[in-house]
Amino acid sequence: MLSIVEAERGEYRISTDPARLDAVAVQAYLTRSYWAQGIPLETVERALRNSLCLGLYHREAQVGLARVISDYATFAYLCDVYVLEDYRGKGLGKWLMDYVMMHPQLQNLRRFSLATRDAHDLYRRFGFRPLARPERVMEIRNDGVYQQQ
Repeated sequence: MLSIVEAERGEYRISTDPARLDAVAVQAYLTRSYWAQGIPLETVERALRNSLCLGLYHREAQVGLARVISDYATFAYLCDVYVLEDYRGKGLGKWLMDYVMMHPQLQNLRRFSLATRDAHDLYRRFGFRPLARPERVMEIRNDGVYQQQ
């Protein structure tokens, strides 16, 4: 069981408490994102249950998320990172990433990866770089999976 990590900054809070997550709010954002268009609520709920999630909250409303899939020993994959449009430009995304990178269960990993279309500058600040050996990386892609359900 992972311990709950929380931090406050004025009216904002970051929390890893799964009970605080608002799956409906997360799904509302993800379904319009470029990486998870049309994602069903049931899929979001299952993903949240099986990941380390850092929710970003303004008062009680969820306004952002960073989700990490990991074995907590050797590997982690960062995904579903967002801050709602009305809350951008306040440094909240950087603050959220600070807490991802400081999380005690995510230290001393051999590999920490992510995929992004447009946030390279943000992630570069935290040490992420292009693949050192892309010829070794393979994947199975099913881009239309949410439209098939």
